[in-house]
Amino acid sequence: MGRNGPFTKLLEPGTIGKVKIKNRIVRTAAGVDYLDKDYFVMRERELPFYEALARGGVGLIILGVVGTDYPLGTIIESQVRLDDDKFIPGLKEVAEVVHKYDCPIFLQIAHAGAWHGLLGDGLEPVSSSAMSRSELQRLGMDFGTAVRELTIPEIKEIINGFVKTAERARQAGFDGVEMNEATCHLGNSFMSRIWNKRHDEYGIDSLENRSRFTVEVIQETKRRLGQDFPVGVIFNGAEFGAEGATTPEEAQGFARLLEKAGADYLHVRSYGYGDYFDLHVPDSIFFPEPPKPLARPLDGSRSGPAVVVPLAAGIKKAVSVPVFAVGRLDPLLGEKILKEGKADFIAMQRRLIADPELPNKVASGRLGDIAPCTACFGCFSFLDAKEPVRCRINAAIGGVVDYAIEKAPKKKKVLVVGGGPAGMEAARVAAVRGHEVLLYEKAKRLGGLLPLAAVVKNPKLEDLEGLVRYLKTQLDKLGVTIKLGSEVTPSTIDQLKPDVAIIATGGIPTIPDIPGIKGRSVVSAAELHRMLKSYLRFFSPGAIRSLTKLWMPIGKNVVIMGGGIHGCEVAEFLVKRRRKVTIVDTAGALQDKRWAMVQNVRMFNWLSKKGVIMMTGVKYEGITDKGLSITTKEGKRQTIKADSILPVNPLAANTELFKSFQGRIPEVYSIGDSSAAGLIIDAIADGYSVGRKI
Repeated sequence: MGRNGPFTKLLEPGTIGKVKIKNRIVRTAAGVDYLDKDYFVMRERELPFYEALARGGVGLIILGVVGTDYPLGTIIESQVRLDDDKFIPGLKEVAEVVHKYDCPIFLQIAHAGAWHGLLGDGLEPVSSSAMSRSELQRLGMDFGTAVRELTIPEIKEIINGFVKTAERARQAGFDGVEMNEATCHLGNSFMSRIWNKRHDEYGIDSLENRSRFTVEVIQETKRRLGQDFPVGVIFNGAEFGAEGATTPEEAQGFARLLEKAGADYLHVRSYGYGDYFDLHVPDSIFFPEPPKPLARPLDGSRSGPAVVVPLAAGIKKAVSVPVFAVGRLDPLLGEKILKEGKADFIAMQRRLIADPELPNKVASGRLGDIAPCTACFGCFSFLDAKEPVRCRINAAIGGVVDYAIEKAPKKKKVLVVGGGPAGMEAARVAAVRGHEVLLYEKAKRLGGLLPLAAVVKNPKLEDLEGLVRYLKTQLDKLGVTIKLGSEVTPSTIDQLKPDVAIIATGGIPTIPDIPGIKGRSVVSAAELHRMLKSYLRFFSPGAIRSLTKLWMPIGKNVVIMGGGIHGCEVAEFLVKRRRKVTIVDTAGALQDKRWAMVQNVRMFNWLSKKGVIMMTGVKYEGITDKGLSITTKEGKRQTIKADSILPVNPLAANTELFKSFQGRIPEVYSIGDSSAAGLIIDAIADGYSVGRKI
């Protein structure tokens, strides 16, 4: 074992061109929507975010994506801009704050191509070839408009725009650029026979012609900025799910041509359509279930992590320049990939959002202290809603203050009541600030509703048990006193005399007030929770999840009252256990904006394929021995036959304890579902905020 412990390759220095990289961990480019509305003043949110990444020890940061050919080259309204010199000062500030930590920073440049249609601004998107709206719909990419073909003079002007953006990046102090020709960006529309129908020098008649657009971007950038300024390319190592998709062998041919043109590294992604939609976020294609059979050479053994690494490995064999592997990689996987010679650098995004200190923690051997990315897609859901990115586990992300937690000026005794995610995070942050923290939990285990949720969720896709383990590890290391099976009463307060009480006891289950709601066929959330908690005293969530495939107290025909995230996840769980499911909701739509777009699309397509009936805009009339009586949105009265009826309703705030503590303790706070029903991300954000305040 070398001086870097088990991570001899991951922590090994490297180079890209003449730029020295202190380790092999790269933060990939992705929008975070932290820009101010004028698009170039970046101090409020961008600077703390990038400083945290650089301070955390990452080897290279890639900022972006920056759209060229404004506005047609952009994807979102708040995309970083560098189409004018006036945007240079804002980006220069970011480069300077990153350079303080011996970390280089590159700028990713792209043209949105057909994806510009997502903006819905009335402008006709452009591509290598014209695409009708019906053709786009068949690809699952209906932007509400057709796509027009670029002329050769327009192509030349866009290439010039890439180079001009690169020139401004160098003026802003960036150490290199990455040209994004992957997914469905404009560059890929020339490489891919799905999009390209041309027969000129940029057409489909040869690999040289298909890659000519990207080759000329590289060559012209090198000509005008010099050979010593690194130019990387991110491109698809293959496409899947549509006729004309780029094959791995074709991608390897592209790689040789891009290297010959002067590319200093190749960053290998992939993209797909149909069942492979959004493959550039590899774990997405495994939600709720993967395509069967999974296309070769994709690696589905881990249900997402490293699924596209075989594509990078193929490119690695074809070229001599550094190759980046990407796809929900963690330090252990990264080390394995590097040792096996499948790539030269390990690209990460969501894991560094969850914990910007990941590289430093790897270097110091503190793997158990790395905040886990649970792959909840929360970050994507905020981007889809055109809001600044937030993270389930890292509540600091997107803040306007330094991410470091400072010691409190005065040490206090802090009592946290409730060991769910809100309470555990509040206890953690309060302990980091130097307070004496006591956490009381009425149940025999920590986690609140997380262990129950872990029974329903696929742990390979969303590891809630890992989240509980991480928080428990931090509390133990910080010396938090944990009392399990202990209920807090007024006498507890008199005995402990805390300076601060944080109430995190969770919410109260609610049920619809309709006739028959207490009937034998109704399995309320409260009843389900009681049953699962009793089983969790003896079995792990994984064991219970396995046992439910053999038996559970739910009939064969099930009606779920309530859609959204929770209702659909329960439906998925039951369908996989051979139940016939109907979802009904009083709302106008089941889609939940708190889910990322890819989750909404994939979940509802999957439920439809599995025969789940979904009804919205209904009115609940009552429950009888036959099932649930409703009035449909068309005004028709009907009864849905059911053996079991599951109301899945939001929790109500639990304010009783909070009110009883007021006046008895100097500071009292109510957080998480105790205050207002929400998701895990909301609970942890509450705990972080209050913990940092006291």
